[in-house]
Amino acid sequence: MKIALGSDHAGSELRNEIKLYLENKNYEILDCGTFKEVANYATEGIKVGENISYGNADLGILICGTGIGISIAANKVRGIRAAIGYNEEVAKLSRLHNNANVLAIGARFVNHDNVFKIIDAFLTSEFEGGRHEIRVDTILDYEDSCIDCF
Repeated sequence: MKIALGSDHAGSELRNEIKLYLENKNYEILDCGTFKEVANYATEGIKVGENISYGNADLGILICGTGIGISIAANKVRGIRAAIGYNEEVAKLSRLHNNANVLAIGARFVNHDNVFKIIDAFLTSEFEGGRHEIRVDTILDYEDSCIDCF
């Protein structure tokens, strides 16, 4: 499985730790950066989202100070469902119920002792479908029909 990994400057240190962790678990990593001292979370979120949307990666992990801004940016990319994972259960449910394809983490708010458990919960869970599929399909249908909505 190929994981697109991205962060702004607030998440760079944690991104590097996560990258090593995932490489040690034999995941293929597409490191989208940032590689700058100061970065725009929106640019970094969109970059990861596009790589997933274009098929260059299967799933994504994004890190900024709160996880909020970077997830909002990623969610603007067609086909992206980014969810903030602040604990294992939420990360797991984001996959099971929402078919999230991007996990967003707030570097300043996540318990660093648990961050790898959160990531494992996200990466090892799969969409349940069923009643949840109807809801996700509603989102996808709107996205597909709304090319010229504005």
